[in-house]
Amino acid sequence: MIGGDGSLAGVAAASTAFVGTHFLLSHPWRRGLVRAMGEPAFLGVYSVVAATTLLWIAWAYRATPAGAPAWNVGEGLWAVVTIVMLGASVLLAGSLVGNPALPDPTGRTRPPVEPQGVFAVTRHPMMWSFALWAVCHVLIYPVAKNMVVALAILVLALAGAAAQDRKKARLDPVGWPGWVTRTSYWPFASILTGRARLRSPGLPALGGGVAVWLAATWAHIPLAGWPAGVWRWIIA
Repeated sequence: MIGGDGSLAGVAAASTAFVGTHFLLSHPWRRGLVRAMGEPAFLGVYSVVAATTLLWIAWAYRATPAGAPAWNVGEGLWAVVTIVMLGASVLLAGSLVGNPALPDPTGRTRPPVEPQGVFAVTRHPMMWSFALWAVCHVLIYPVAKNMVVALAILVLALAGAAAQDRKKARLDPVGWPGWVTRTSYWPFASILTGRARLRSPGLPALGGGVAVWLAATWAHIPLAGWPAGVWRWIIA
């Protein structure tokens, strides 16, 4: 398999495959494949392809030397990224509750009348949590292989959110366009324009977000060999 030779090109190939197959299977190829093989079989194929390409990224990434960082990362930048990642974790946790963008095999889910919690911030909280993750990881680990993977995740998140809007409008031509007018693609845009009100994200989003934030940043210790987030200062 291409990508195990320790080259940056291998990381780029794996990242391109991950993003490209995700877009193809989520949008232009999805309807045809579902008609041909049925929804359960398609979801199985989708999962296998996603898992395989993700493992390819991990394999190529680990085989490629880190190289020199593009800039020095100080404690101030670490502090900013730590706070932003807490916000991203809250967005991610909040996106798992009452998200009208998530797949609904029954077809009965409709967007709420008024955006609540993280959906007042953006109608794509999950995608923006991934985008913020990508930007933060470039800032605090500015080596070439990490930039390639982070850029792939950033493109997948932001372009995927736009493509999701188009797909949902086709599937729900009554409810989704109204949801779009009440919410925003860009974070806080709907609040700044008066279409939504800033509210508490709610206990599930806050509690789940803090738990994800603490667990994910702690996981850098056994996985990467160095502490991230608040653990950087607690352990030190």
